[in-house]
Amino acid sequence: MSRRAKGGGATPATKALSAAGHEFVERAYEHDPAAASYGLEAAEALGVEPERVLKTLLAQTDLTRDHGLVVAIVPVDHQLDLKAVAAAVGAKKASMADPAGAERATGYVVGGISPIGQKRSLTTVLDESAMSHETILVSGGRRGFDIELAPSDLVEVTRAFIATIGR
Repeated sequence: MSRRAKGGGATPATKALSAAGHEFVERAYEHDPAAASYGLEAAEALGVEPERVLKTLLAQTDLTRDHGLVVAIVPVDHQLDLKAVAAAVGAKKASMADPAGAERATGYVVGGISPIGQKRSLTTVLDESAMSHETILVSGGRRGFDIELAPSDLVEVTRAFIATIGR
């Protein structure tokens, strides 16, 4: 896989991948602000199966580390199973994080939150279904910009746990 500059400039995510020596492909598309689902919009615009396009969500848990925030990465055509996220990280419960808090913690805007290159390293859980694909796509750090990479590279760069967290 070769790196292809199409996104209009580096983001913290592309800088982190480059610094770590991982191969990736930048995949830009015209974002529609009226889109009901950023992830499904990306899959359609890029002509990629929705199960290969992953959304990055933040969950609030009762853990003390990282202010209880956990990054959860699931296919865009799945829902996040909050009980499964809690179990994966050893928490008693989990709920969706406040969007403004998610933006502050990651340094990205909602709809463009990348699991890579966040302001601080948060506990990350990747849905196990991602591992069945040769490449997957995640947000590149802004709306209308995804990164295609091997799931094993995503696991390495984010130090993600793998668990069944989507349904």
